Amino acid sequence: MDTERRSSASRQDTTMYPTALTQLARGNPFSAPLFSLQKVEEPQQNLNGPRTRRLAAAATAQEGDSCEFGSQKYLVLCGFGGILSCGTTHTAVVPLDLVKCRLQDVSCEFGSSKYYALCGFGGILSCGITHTAVVPLDLVKCRLQVDPDKFKSIGNGFRVTLREDGVRGLAKGWAPTFIGYSMQGLCKFGFYEVFKIFYSDLLGEENTYLWRTSLYLAASASAEFFADIALAPMEAVKVRIQTQPGYANTLRQCVPKMYAEEGLWAFYKGVVPLWMRQIPYTMMKFSCFERTVELLYKYVVPKPRSECSKPEQLVVTFVAGYIAGVFCAIVSHPADSVVSVLNKEQGSTAVQVLKKLGPKGVWKGLVARIIMIGTLTALQWFIYDSVKVYFRLPRPPPPEMPESLKKKLGLTE
Repeated sequence: MDTERRSSASRQDTTMYPTALTQLARGNPFSAPLFSLQKVEEPQQNLNGPRTRRLAAAATAQEGDSCEFGSQKYLVLCGFGGILSCGTTHTAVVPLDLVKCRLQDVSCEFGSSKYYALCGFGGILSCGITHTAVVPLDLVKCRLQVDPDKFKSIGNGFRVTLREDGVRGLAKGWAPTFIGYSMQGLCKFGFYEVFKIFYSDLLGEENTYLWRTSLYLAASASAEFFADIALAPMEAVKVRIQTQPGYANTLRQCVPKMYAEEGLWAFYKGVVPLWMRQIPYTMMKFSCFERTVELLYKYVVPKPRSECSKPEQLVVTFVAGYIAGVFCAIVSHPADSVVSVLNKEQGSTAVQVLKKLGPKGVWKGLVARIIMIGTLTALQWFIYDSVKVYFRLPRPPPPEMPESLKKKLGLTE
């Protein structure tokens, strides 16, 4: 009788204990004599009835539970628990976070929402103010590009404009310039900070240092893609006002007229040439600036950045910005010529304009653009960095090789 009971118990092992759970327990590195399996009755699956999806024994609702494990209610309440856990704990340590920021002499944490918002505000000021300030030079540059027979040089362009339109004629297009480039600055500088931190987190500390130039190029290109979409409508209006005398004199006159003649496409037909012009320009602007600042502090400035005063740091920012601006102007000038002609002529395409201008025509007005963009870029970086200083935003020093990478390369013991 006892023998029959033992054999019956051995035959029932597979039904008393789930096979998967048994295997898991045997392979568990934390298994100990104190851990024992509990008898679990597995419900028989009705092959003819509807199939129900079940997990393991842990998924079975116990007495007193409000819902089934894995149900929609379960997932929603788990998310609510996460809200309470993170929200309350982070709010509870706000005083400690404030003290930390005060000790670091910064108003917010690097990469926080406030940081991105104030960087975007700095971009609005830097791009909106500077581009509006150089509207007279930009107007002459555009006229040199679209009508080289009439406007033969920078000086000649100013004289002809003053003779035909007077002093007020030099300010044509200031309103769309201010609005358009403010929106562009918001996206350009704000998204640059976002993408730079995002890509850096993906790469890790060591690869961020090794591939920092590629990081600057990728982050700036990503930011400028969105910035040009914001800029395109006002850029089209600006060029139309500046290059077609008699068409419209103000933003309020030009926008409805363009919309009535060509529809919404009139404001976005230049977005692809804008990408051709602005993305290389911005990639050069940010990468060249970042590397120039690094080299200036390493080889030119006689003391480390941490020992420089805020005014001294802003001088370095201005110099690096001007150097970057010269390269930006050269890289982006052919596309800028195409944009100017494209927005003047109705029904033209970028390829048609490029063929019409030819290899030499796309470089018309380069000197004026170098003067304008060099000064513009230097002032933009100066204003942007000044906003960071004024609002006490985190301003990381030039990158240095991480200690872990130095050890890998055998530079330190």
